[in-house]
Amino acid sequence: MRALPPNAKRQVLDNMPRAAHSAPMQTVLTFGDSNTHGTLPIKSRPAYGRYPPDIRWPGVMAQTLGCTVIEEGLPGRTTAFDDPVMDGIMNGYPALRQALQSHAPIDALTLMLGTNDCKTRFAASPETIAGGIAALLDLALGDEMQTRSGGFKLLLIAPAPVQEAGLLATEFWGGAKTSMALASRLQDLAQNRGVGFLDAGRHVTVSPVDGVHLDEGAHLALGRAVAQALNTL
Repeated sequence: MRALPPNAKRQVLDNMPRAAHSAPMQTVLTFGDSNTHGTLPIKSRPAYGRYPPDIRWPGVMAQTLGCTVIEEGLPGRTTAFDDPVMDGIMNGYPALRQALQSHAPIDALTLMLGTNDCKTRFAASPETIAGGIAALLDLALGDEMQTRSGGFKLLLIAPAPVQEAGLLATEFWGGAKTSMALASRLQDLAQNRGVGFLDAGRHVTVSPVDGVHLDEGAHLALGRAVAQALNTL
């Protein structure tokens, strides 16, 4: 395995213990899709369910760190695709711009997207998905957004791989293979851009109920893992 070089300000992190940063996190913006939103595994349609704030991983993270969390998770959100099946408004790029403009100043941003890009209708390769993530990183790390917040840290999270199971199996036909290859691409991207990295798949798995969403135990484990990673940026 390739050794990850230390960087006191922006490390590539994956379950690697380091000394805590001297300045505590005060406000963390969590940007993602349904697994940041807290959607329950889907058993039947039509159905909508969301875990309460203290169960969702952003809430667990905030409680662990003692910080304020701003949750920006939208079910169906992609890195770069306008999804025609979901009103054509799921592209993460304009949404991230608006979120960063709306909520500045922040101290840190977590970015976890890529799951919905694995849907069959997008036919996206891991490299294409990583390219969408790269555009989001470039937006967040650009002068405008950094200046609005006086500088903020960034943690890129590779989502847990999907399983082709349950009610959503046909939507994600072929997606399991794509999502399994995503973490390594995102780790390389994080190192290239000098931001923190966490592979959620090393800490949690998706629910076999629908092969996409996290159960309550996974939210707890992910929230704690994200808190640890943020505390070492």
